Amino acid sequence: MLVYPSGVDMSSSALRFLSARLCQHRRELGTRWRRLSPGRQALLTLAYLRNGHPYAQLAAGFGIGTTTAYRYVAEAVELLATLAPTLAEAARTASTKAFVLLDGTLLPIDRIAADRPFYSGKHKKHGMNVQVLADPSGRLLWASPALPGAVHDVRAAREHGIIAALAKAGVACWADKGYRGAAGTVRVPYWGRWEKLSAGQKAVNRSHAKIRALVERAVATLKSWRLLRKIRCSTNRVTGLVQAVLCLYLASSD
Repeated sequence: MLVYPSGVDMSSSALRFLSARLCQHRRELGTRWRRLSPGRQALLTLAYLRNGHPYAQLAAGFGIGTTTAYRYVAEAVELLATLAPTLAEAARTASTKAFVLLDGTLLPIDRIAADRPFYSGKHKKHGMNVQVLADPSGRLLWASPALPGAVHDVRAAREHGIIAALAKAGVACWADKGYRGAAGTVRVPYWGRWEKLSAGQKAVNRSHAKIRALVERAVATLKSWRLLRKIRCSTNRVTGLVQAVLCLYLASSD
């Protein structure tokens, strides 16, 4: 296999954050020696999450075995996932904002037609449903655990307890028509054919769309991590990957 120098389009703050956490983790485990230092293990993990390269390519670039690369990445991802904010913590942060934005996104996975629970009729592809909360500027605040792509957005929001948590915190939430019937503090556009809505309802819907559109920034932020654009691992690992990405994003944006 040919090996060449490459780069990761991220700030060094994420590398320093993960390196420090891995160093602390190794001290707690009493680890004496490993093939990669905490800094190199952190860089390996960032390259995997950001660029989505296969383990074999990463292993060749870092001079380690494929199994070792998998083990190092899995360890770092699990560590990051435990550091990601919970929904309760996100709701407390949201309570300091004027309002929050809620939307669902589909993370594509490599599944066949027989895997119906993962097939999204809306997107016409297999994937995992992830709910996203963003602040009024479109910055990512929280991302939910992943559910099969066939799950509807409003059902996913209820299962995760998002609607109840925002209502308890008294936070106004703007969402699209996919959350119709959510109640609580969730605001959705008027429902019906455009030609049958009144002029006032149309104006409200236009204003609502302009505000809600900012949540696409948070979704784009999540999918800027190329691994999440086409997930080829077990669906059981998707939640950990999303939480790891969320943790790194928040750590580097502080």
